[in-house]
Amino acid sequence: MPQLAVDGAALMYDDEGPRDSADVPLVFIHGWTANRHRWDHQIAHFAERRRVVRLDLRGHGESSGAGVGTIEELAADVLALLDHLEIERCVLVGHSMGGMIAQTITLDRPERVERLVLVNSISRMTYSRGRGLLMAASTLVPFKLFVATNIQRAFAPGYPRAEIREYIRASAATPREVVMTLYGAMRAFDVLDRLGEIRTPTLLVHGYHDIQLPLTQMLRMAKACPGALVRIIDAGHELPVEKPKELTEAIDSFVTVSSPA
Repeated sequence: MPQLAVDGAALMYDDEGPRDSADVPLVFIHGWTANRHRWDHQIAHFAERRRVVRLDLRGHGESSGAGVGTIEELAADVLALLDHLEIERCVLVGHSMGGMIAQTITLDRPERVERLVLVNSISRMTYSRGRGLLMAASTLVPFKLFVATNIQRAFAPGYPRAEIREYIRASAATPREVVMTLYGAMRAFDVLDRLGEIRTPTLLVHGYHDIQLPLTQMLRMAKACPGALVRIIDAGHELPVEKPKELTEAIDSFVTVSSPA
C-alpha cells in the first residue's frame, strides 16, 4: 500500500483510476475519527473513468502520526500528498472535519481547487448554551464512551445498530491524543467570515437529520457563500455511508457539468 512520510507521520493513501482522463482528479478527505474507507462507494463509482485519491489523515485508519493542533496542519498534509502525486489541480471532496480541511485549502490555495464539495461540514462551530454544556461534559467521561456517544449521534434514527457498532469500534481505535487534540482544533476552526472569498464552484451537501453539525449551520454557510449549490438529503451526519448512492449522484452531477471558465 502506498504511503508518504510527512512531518513525523506516514500517510496511507489510495491513488486509483485512469491517468489519461481529461478530467482533473477527485481527492476525498474523511472526517474526525473516520478513515478513507468512508468513501468506498464514491471511489468505486468514479475510479472507472477518472483519477481518484483518498488518504487516511495522520493518526487515523492505517496512518501513523500524533495529533495536531490546527486544521491548517492537516491541510498541509493533504497539500504535501498532492505535491507528491504531482496533482496541480483537483476537485476536493471533504466530509465533516475533512470539509474544514478542504475549505482551508481552497481559501489559501485556490489555484489548486477546480471544484469544492463539502459534505456535512461547517465553517464555524457554533453551540447553543445547552449543547455547549453537553459537549463540554462529554469530554469528562471515559474515552470509549465519549467516542461511542459521538458516533451514535452521527447516524439518523433507524440506521442498523450492528453497523453503527462497527463504526464505533473503528473510531475508538484512533489514539485518544489524536481524537482529543483534533476535537479542540475543530472547535477552534472558524472561516465563516472568509467564505465570501471563495470563487471556486462549490456544492454543499448535508443530511437533514444531522445533529452533530446541524443543518442550520450549513445554511449559514450557504448565505455567506451565495454562489454555492445546496443539496439536502434524508440522512444524518454520516452521509457517505448512510446514503452513499444519493451522495455519489449529487457529486457526479456537480463535477460532470461543463468545467468552469
